[in-house]
Amino acid sequence: MKFIISGKNIDVTEGLKTAVEDKIGKLERYFTPDTEIHVTLSVEKDRQKIEVTIPVKGSIIRSEQVSNDMYVSIDLVEEIIERQLKKYKNKLTDSKHGTGNFRQEFLDKDYAEDDEVRIIRTKKFDIKPMYPEDACVQMELLGHGFYVFCNAETDEVNVVYKRKGNTYGLLEPEV
Repeated sequence: MKFIISGKNIDVTEGLKTAVEDKIGKLERYFTPDTEIHVTLSVEKDRQKIEVTIPVKGSIIRSEQVSNDMYVSIDLVEEIIERQLKKYKNKLTDSKHGTGNFRQEFLDKDYAEDDEVRIIRTKKFDIKPMYPEDACVQMELLGHGFYVFCNAETDEVNVVYKRKGNTYGLLEPEV
């Protein structure tokens, strides 16, 4: 695996680099040697954050963890990614995506699906055309973190969502 380690508001010391490579290196049993692992370490006040992104054919495996100790964050992120890999193995390796960056041993092994995704409620609602800014106001009025609407400018279904720092995001379909 090829590690690309960067830091924001932190010097990436040899100790941190070694800790990342040792801990996340345990995941090499799942990936081919040419797989790139993008790691970003950052510090904001008492928050020690690690973000790990692993691009694989047709998908992205990603996790971020925050704690008051960078080494704890590193431990947590490795556990989360390993759990994601086991949980979503069948979805990640279906015929659409191919086997890409995964080792054959990982693909051959069966993992128990302990956290099966289940939809327990379906909700239907009228979707009326509005502008993204109006959708943000509606989302705030409802107290939700996202809002689905028909964009009056494009006549497509879009989603606005609340981001960190009281900003908003807009999801548009790409055809």
